[in-house]
Amino acid sequence: MLYALLKLIHVLSIVVWVGGMVFAHFFLRPAAMQLPPPQRLPLMHEVLRRFFAVVAVVVVLVLATGLWMIGRMARETVQAGLGFVMPLDWTLMATLGLVMAAIFGHIRFALFRRLSRAVAAQDWPAGGVALAAIRRWVAVNLVIGVAIIVLTLLMN
Repeated sequence: MLYALLKLIHVLSIVVWVGGMVFAHFFLRPAAMQLPPPQRLPLMHEVLRRFFAVVAVVVVLVLATGLWMIGRMARETVQAGLGFVMPLDWTLMATLGLVMAAIFGHIRFALFRRLSRAVAAQDWPAGGVALAAIRRWVAVNLVIGVAIIVLTLLMN
């Protein structure tokens, strides 16, 4: 039961993270582009502030639940007298998940700070540059996240 609960938390956290990136990239951003920079940048800043706060929690949940599930399977396999070899899809999922977490850290703690400073100073050109960088890295993370989902579902 605990394994199923942790797997549920793991998957729902991924849904929030990847789904939020899809929403922001394909729906929110194009609609917000209709606004002039003095309206668009504060809107995007506030949306991203809220989203990144949730993603910070989600990243911890994904990493913690994933590590726990891998550890549990390794322990059970060793206790059964067998050698544990992590499946390729798990290895790819874990590795790419760590890459995604690192990219998120860069987005949140470097690029978002630049956007925050620009919005506070009403420096719309600098804010546009920061937001464009965030968009590019979110697109990279989105591609990686979708690749993880595709790989893990097709390799099972």
